[in-house]
This record gives sequence, C-alpha cells and structure tokens, in this order.
Amino acid sequence: MNANLLVELLTEELPPKSLERLGEAFAAGVFEGLKSRGLVDATCKRKAFATPRRLAVYICAVLPQGSDRAIEQKLMPVTVARKPDGSWSDALRKKLAGMGREALADAPLDTKIGPDSLAIKADGKAESVFLRSIASGQPVGSALHAALEDAITKLPIPKVMSYQLADGATTVRFVRPAHGLVAMHGDKVLGVSALGLSAGRMTRGHRFQGTKDISLDCADEYEARLENEGRVIAEFAKRRSEVARQLREKAQALRCSLGPEADYTPLLDEVTALVEYPTVYIGEFEQGFLGVPQECLILTMRQNQKYFPLFDTTGKLTSNFLIVSNMRLATSQ
Repeated sequence: MNANLLVELLTEELPPKSLERLGEAFAAGVFEGLKSRGLVDATCKRKAFATPRRLAVYICAVLPQGSDRAIEQKLMPVTVARKPDGSWSDALRKKLAGMGREALADAPLDTKIGPDSLAIKADGKAESVFLRSIASGQPVGSALHAALEDAITKLPIPKVMSYQLADGATTVRFVRPAHGLVAMHGDKVLGVSALGLSAGRMTRGHRFQGTKDISLDCADEYEARLENEGRVIAEFAKRRSEVARQLREKAQALRCSLGPEADYTPLLDEVTALVEYPTVYIGEFEQGFLGVPQECLILTMRQNQKYFPLFDTTGKLTSNFLIVSNMRLATSQ
C-alpha cells in the first residue's frame, strides 16, 4: 500500500551560501526520479529539508511498486531492416534473435507476441523499426536507489571533494563527507545505499544540545522528533522564519531597527544555513567606536562577523548588534 517516504543524507557541514539550493535540488531530484519510474505522480506532495549537516526529503503517498509502462526501443532503420521484397532482413532477424525475440520476425507488423510487437514509425526524416514492449514496475527500494544516485549526481555543486571510505580503498565524490543515510517507506527501512552508506532509521540531533541518535519508528515522525528531541529545525524556511522573528523581537525590545530588509536579507539566508536551532543574543561594543564611519562598521559586522547591526529611529548606527547562535544557553538575553 502507499506510504510516505523519507530520505535523509547526513553530512559534514555543507556550504552555507548554497545550502537552500542544495536542499531544493536534492528533494526535486529524488522526487523526479521516483516520478519517472511511476511511483509518484504530479499530485504527490514533497517537502525539502536542509540544515548545515543534512539534506532530506519527505514525499507523500509513494507506491510500493511502480506501475508497468510501455517502452519503445529503436532497432534499426527500415532501409536496413527490410529486403527489397519487403520481408525482414537477416540483420533484423539476427538482432531479434540476440534479444530472445526471434518469433517477432515471423509475425505480421504490430502483432503482439506476449508483451512485444514490432512497429515502424518516423525517425527524423526516415523511418525506423521499433520494438514495443512493457517494462515491469520497479519496487520502491530499487527505484529509490536509482533515483537517489541520479539526484546526488545532478546536485548543483561547484566544487566536489573526493574522500576515502572506511575500507581505505573506495573513493567517493560529494560536496562534503557523508556519514549517514536514512531511507524509510512508512515504517520500513529500504535497502538502498549511496556514497558507500547503507540506509537505516537512525538520524542525528544537534551536535551539542539535542539527543545525539534518534531511531525513527516511521517516516512521518521525522520533522517533529528532530525538533523536539534533537533540537534541530530541519526545514530551511521554518528556521529562517524563526531567526527573523527573534531578530525583530530583540530589535524592538531595544527600540531599534535592522535597517532596510534588502540590506540584511543575504545575511539572514546565510546564518540560517549556519545553525540548526537558532537563538538570537544582544551584543554591544564601546561607544567610542561609533566615531568610525558607520559604513565600515556595518560592512565588517555583516560580512566578517555575521552580526546584525542595529539602527535608531533616524537610521543612525547604534552600539548594539544581534548575534545568531547555534547554542541556546540556560539563561538567554
């Protein structure tokens, strides 16, 4: 029966400036791979997840096996396949015999023998002979294995690194070393592999503040258990919204502003990609530094320190700033 699917790839820290794009590409790649193999359709919903240490996708209503589908295979041009008298050539008969379908050479065109038949159709400016047959639907495990390999290969990674696996002999290529793979169809673990990893049901929480290892009972509990037990907000957009909310609250408490939204949006996207469970803290520097041109201070805070400068009601820089941390301390500001 249909069940929801979860696929998660656990990695070392991913490039923050491309994290959101990587997450969307990974989710789309897995989804399209399953769709092309008949296990999902365009109405099925998917959800992408991306944190500094994971890429994941959750897809609803995935079939346990794809439906059978008609396929066509070009054999050869008609000019090669037929003799002058219109009968099939030795070349075509030899081709069919090699495929175990020699009986088709003695059957009228478009006549089915089992699931197979021969057809002639336009192929550019000429005509060719095609073998029409039925491909059996793939089980979800094998379909996902192929879809996952395709998705990883097609990720928009500008620089790929090579690293050896634990066996000391196998080398794989990916954006960062991968350390874990989760693949669950409902409550069942699928026997797939990627980057030298075999799939299981164990995901990982926050590096310091959450449950380290979380054994999932089913795909549906992934997001909630990661947040509640692992202290990881897995969805990029949700984490970004939480960072923005805390920034606004802290700025308003100081009766300050973050400045024009367009000026700090790139930094908001970047820090969202650097944390898994964000907390915003207030910082302050000595008033004397306000004698430095504020453009210089703003530039170094945003680009080098990843801080959010704060401004008064006239747009003048203040000595307060905001920090987005990956740690939630017992006593926070």
